[in-house]
Amino acid sequence: MADQTAATPKPRKVPRVLILGGGTVGLYTARRLRKQLGRRDAAIVVVDPRPYMTYAPFLPEVAAGSIDPRHVVAPHRFALPGIDSLQGKVSRIEHATRRVEITPEEGDPYWVTYDHLVVGLGAVARTLPIPGLAEVGVGFKNVEEAIALRNHVLSRIDLAASTWDPDLRRRMLTFCFIGGGFAGIEALAELEDMARDAVANYDTIAPEDLNFVLVEASPRILPEVSAELGGYTLDQLRTRNIDIHLSTFLTSCVDRHVVLSDGTEFDAETIVWTAGVKANPVLADSDLPLDELGRVRCTTTLQVADADGHVVDGAWAAGDCAAVPDLENPGKFCPPNAQHALRESKVLGTNLAAHLRSAPLHEYRHKNVGTVASLGMHKGVAQMFGRFKVRGLLAWFLHRTYHLYAMPTLNRKFRIASGWTATLLFRREVVALGTLHDPRAEFRAAAVPPDKAQEEPTDAADPEIEATTDQAADEG
Repeated sequence: MADQTAATPKPRKVPRVLILGGGTVGLYTARRLRKQLGRRDAAIVVVDPRPYMTYAPFLPEVAAGSIDPRHVVAPHRFALPGIDSLQGKVSRIEHATRRVEITPEEGDPYWVTYDHLVVGLGAVARTLPIPGLAEVGVGFKNVEEAIALRNHVLSRIDLAASTWDPDLRRRMLTFCFIGGGFAGIEALAELEDMARDAVANYDTIAPEDLNFVLVEASPRILPEVSAELGGYTLDQLRTRNIDIHLSTFLTSCVDRHVVLSDGTEFDAETIVWTAGVKANPVLADSDLPLDELGRVRCTTTLQVADADGHVVDGAWAAGDCAAVPDLENPGKFCPPNAQHALRESKVLGTNLAAHLRSAPLHEYRHKNVGTVASLGMHKGVAQMFGRFKVRGLLAWFLHRTYHLYAMPTLNRKFRIASGWTATLLFRREVVALGTLHDPRAEFRAAAVPPDKAQEEPTDAADPEIEATTDQAADEG
């Protein structure tokens, strides 16, 4: 009798694709891969500290109250059907052994092995060793920070309306933004617009009492658009009485006392840092080839490559953490923005699927069709196809239309559009929701006997983290 065991085929190993980062690159790459590869073709795993993807271009409107925070995030469990999600921080990458260490918020770190690695970790805030910045500064990279900043600005207005101390009042109504790129200008303009809308409800505060300050190290703002549009934006902000310091650095902000390199000094309760980004620091400890800026070196097919251009087997990258050659601008790399990240991820997903089928790969090439920026309700600037410059209401409309189109899932598109419609028909809500950063404070004070209150430690958490996750991530 023939040996039946020898005739039985061995089960085919399903390759595992491990995607680091659940932001724009991670989410769109995973969706494209799953669309082209079934469960029997590849196992896809996405790793991120947060259980959702945040659409960063909408953060200024979240901070201004024009969009509900829950609507600018796409929960992984909802947006990634048929794909496994791990919630944890990537703490170490060892591509030589094809494994990554994951550190969950609770519990011990563990290792995950893979056949193919996609690096889409994105960027983190690029800070400088400025005295006081780490203690009092607020970033603007995630939805938690946008919620906390909105709540903080509105609470400062509430408190200022209840004090007769002119120095304290001036300090509370002074808001300083560091960085004149897209993130800084949009955050400043949207929050200033919201604040002026809010003080219309106060008899004791006039719009002139608000003091918004912009500090930019270079001689101009919005370097992503033409000098003409940058100058127009500068003029528009100044007509709104925003104090702008160009070619100026922040030198200190100890105890919220701001000192600038041009000699200006003032007190500010709100100091927002938007002065650039850098590659995720975990890459520096990996064995992946990096460029001088700490980004993963890539080819035009989005495969990781060494300094000599040799492809590193099983490694792919895109987005802010990847140095992707820009074929439309030889000698340069694709800029770290959402427009490139979204398109790179789709090409990456298609190429990885093709690679697993031994099919030809495509080069990433994208000609920038335009740049849009919001400057508050019904105000904006846009530059289309490099030549057409748009200002005001039309630019604002183009900004919303483009980013609504780019927002993942029909669910989110509909919710955002519905919110915008309601805001047009009714005034947006401009109210601070109390101390979201420490929701147990009142209960704790009531529960602890008066004689023990001084002895009990508090468990107040960082205002950018605590109590905002439930708002930021519903399940669709």
